[in-house]
Amino acid sequence: MGWSLGINGGPKKKSTGSGGKKKPSKADRLRMQREEEERRLFEERTARLRAEREEAERLERERIEREKTERLEAKDQERRGLELAELSVMEEKFLIAIRWKAEFRASAKWSHYMACDGSPDPTVPQEINTFMSLWQEDKNNNIQVVMKKGNRVLELIQKLQFSILDAPYEELTSADVARYQETIQKLQALLHQKYKEATEQMLKQASSYAESESGNMEVVIKDANVTLCIWANLKKNPRFRYQIFRDEERKPINGFQLPKPLAICNIAVCILHTHYDHLSPLESFPTEPPKLDFLARGPPVIAIAEVKEGEGDNKGAEEAALEIHPGQSTHTVKTHMSAVSCKEMKNTVVEEMPAEVYERKSLLLRSISRAQLSALHFPAISEGPPTEDFVVDLHQFMSVGGVYHFDALTLPPQAKHVKGWTMVEVLDTGLESYPYIAMCDESEDTSFYLIGLTVSLLDSVIFFEEPLIGRWEPKGKYWRTDSVGDVVYDMKEKEISFKMTSFGTITLLQDAHINMPYQSWELRPHGPDQAVLMVLTTFAEVQIQIEKNQCMLISVTTMEDADLLSNLRGKWMPPLALAYALRQAGMNIFPAEYSSKYVSLNRKILDAELTCYQQMALVASAFAFGWSKWNWHCGEDQIVFKACEHMDQEAAKYKWALYMFNGQRAQKLKITEDSETFSKAIAEESEFHSTLFHLLKDTACEAALERAQNAHHLFVDSVYQLLLATRVLTYA
Repeated sequence: MGWSLGINGGPKKKSTGSGGKKKPSKADRLRMQREEEERRLFEERTARLRAEREEAERLERERIEREKTERLEAKDQERRGLELAELSVMEEKFLIAIRWKAEFRASAKWSHYMACDGSPDPTVPQEINTFMSLWQEDKNNNIQVVMKKGNRVLELIQKLQFSILDAPYEELTSADVARYQETIQKLQALLHQKYKEATEQMLKQASSYAESESGNMEVVIKDANVTLCIWANLKKNPRFRYQIFRDEERKPINGFQLPKPLAICNIAVCILHTHYDHLSPLESFPTEPPKLDFLARGPPVIAIAEVKEGEGDNKGAEEAALEIHPGQSTHTVKTHMSAVSCKEMKNTVVEEMPAEVYERKSLLLRSISRAQLSALHFPAISEGPPTEDFVVDLHQFMSVGGVYHFDALTLPPQAKHVKGWTMVEVLDTGLESYPYIAMCDESEDTSFYLIGLTVSLLDSVIFFEEPLIGRWEPKGKYWRTDSVGDVVYDMKEKEISFKMTSFGTITLLQDAHINMPYQSWELRPHGPDQAVLMVLTTFAEVQIQIEKNQCMLISVTTMEDADLLSNLRGKWMPPLALAYALRQAGMNIFPAEYSSKYVSLNRKILDAELTCYQQMALVASAFAFGWSKWNWHCGEDQIVFKACEHMDQEAAKYKWALYMFNGQRAQKLKITEDSETFSKAIAEESEFHSTLFHLLKDTACEAALERAQNAHHLFVDSVYQLLLATRVLTYA
C-alpha cells in the first residue's frame, strides 16, 4: 500500500527522493533569474543614485567650503596690511635686542680695557701674543701655579670660542674667525707644554713623593678642569703590575696595568685627564649665511597673471605673466606656471613684499649668530674621499668627558745625598717618552704584553649608552677606534677598563645625535617675561627656564636618574653658553650643520620655520606651544603645532588647539590631535590671519594680549635663540 506505520503507529508518507526536494522546473529557473536580474539592477540603480547624491553633496560641501574660504581669504587680504604693520611694531623688539647685544659687546671690551688688571684681551693679537710669550719664558713650573694659570688660559680660550659662535656674520669676518682659531690652537699647545714641564719637575723629585708602603711615587693632583695622576717605578719590583689612583676621599679615579716587560724598567706613568678636548679639530663654519627663499627671490615683486578663460595652454599663461619692480616700468617675463591652471591664474595677484619687511627680514637673518646660522645650513651630502672604517667621523660622534693622556716616560735622574750635599744629574733633553709596543708570538699569552687602562667617568657628564673608545692619531690628527680590546664597561660604578698595544691619548665618544629626533616638545609661559622649554628625547626629558636674556637648566631626567648634571642646574647663563655647556656634558639637543645627514628630520621651508620661531617668541610670555604629530603630514610648506592661551599653570591642560602656519598665513585647524586623518580644513568660527598673533588674538583675553605686547625685548630674543638652537619644528 502507499502508507506504512511509523514508530508511534501513525501513518507516514514515503520519501519521494534522496533529499526530499523537488527539482525546480525551467519556468521556475527563469523566474528566479529574472528576479535576480531585477534585484541586481535595482541595487545598481540605488547605488548609482546614492553615489550621485553623495557626489552632489560633496560638490555642494566643496562649493560651500570654497566660497567660505574665498570670503575668508578676501577678508584676510583686506586686513593684511594692517596686521603686518602691527606685527612690525612687535618685531622691533628683535632689532632692539640686536642693538643691545652689540652695545653690550662693545661695553664689555671697553670695561676690560679700563680695568687694567693685566688680563689680556684674546681678540687683540698684541695683547695675547705678549701673554703667551711671557708665560713661555716663565720658568716657574710648579704644578699648582701651572694649574692656576691654566684655568685662566681656558677662560681665554672659551672667550675666543664664544666670540666666534656669538658674533653675527657682519660683525666678524672669516679672516677674523681663522685668526681667533689660530690663537686658540696656540694657547692649547702652550698649556699642554706647561703641563709637561710641570710633570718633568715633579718627576725629578720623584723620590720625595715615595709612598711608605710601595716605595714608589704615587701622586694625584686634581682641580675643576684637570686630574693629574703620576706614578714612578722607584723600587722596580717585578711583581708590581697594577696601580689604582684615588682621590682625597679614597674614591678610585684612574688606574693602569703594566705589561710584564715594563715592571722592572726605569719608567714613570702619567695619566693627565683634561676635562676638555683640545685635540679634536676646531669646528669649521660656512663662509656665508644660507640662502633663504625670500632673499633668493631678490627685490619685492608684484606678479599679475592676465589669462582669459578658456585659454588653457601653458605657453599663453607664461607669456601673460607681468613682473613689476618698485620704481620700474611693467615688462613681460616668463615665469613657471605649469602647476597652476589658467582658470586658477585668472586675475591672480601675488602680493608684493613691502620693502621695509624685506629689509627687516634680511637684517634679522644677518644678525643671527654664527653658531645658529651654521645649524641652518643643509650641506650637500656626498661620499667624499674614502676613509678607513676605524677613523671617527666627528660630525657623527662627539668627545664627552675630556681627554686622557696616558704616557710612559723615562724617569729622570734622581737626587743623591752625599756628605751633606744633594747632587742631581741635569739633562737638557727634557721629558722623554718611553717607547713601547706590544710584540708577542701567537703561542704566547698576550695579556703579559698588553697595557691596561681603567678610567672613571666624570659625574658632570652623561652617557646614554656604552661609549666608543677613540685613540688619537697625531700624524693624521683624527680619532681612531682600532687597537683597543678587552673592553669592560661597569656603568653602575661609572668605570671603563680596556687594553691597548701601546700608550697613547684616549677619549670617550658618544653619538652626537643619540637624542634626535625629539619625541615631543613644549614651550609654556612661567610668568611675565618667563617661559620653560621642555624637550622629550628617547632617553631623557630636558627642561630649560628662560628669563630676560638668561637661561637656566631646571632638570635632565631619565628613567633611572632624576639628579643628572647637578653641576649645571640652577645656573643662569646666556642661551648660547647653556647650549655649549649641555653639549660638552653629553646632553646634545642642538643640531649642527651636518645633523641632517644623521637624523631623520621633518624638513620645512626655512623661511616658514624662521618666521614661525620669531612669532612664537613674540607671544611666548602668554601663550603655550607644543608638538603635534600632524606636523609630519602637512608637507614642507606648512607647519602644524598645538597652542593655547596660558596665563596660569592649569590652563594649558584643557584648551590645546591645532594651528597651521606657512610664514604668510595662519589658521586654526578643524582636526584634533586624536583625529584619524589629517585635514587642512579651517576650524568653525575661525578666520585666516597673516600672523600668529592676530590668529591667537581672536580667542585670547585682554590680559594675555597685553602681556604679549609688553614682553621684554631680551626675553623675546632669548626664546627665539633657544628655538633656533633646538629647531623643534624640524627635529621633532
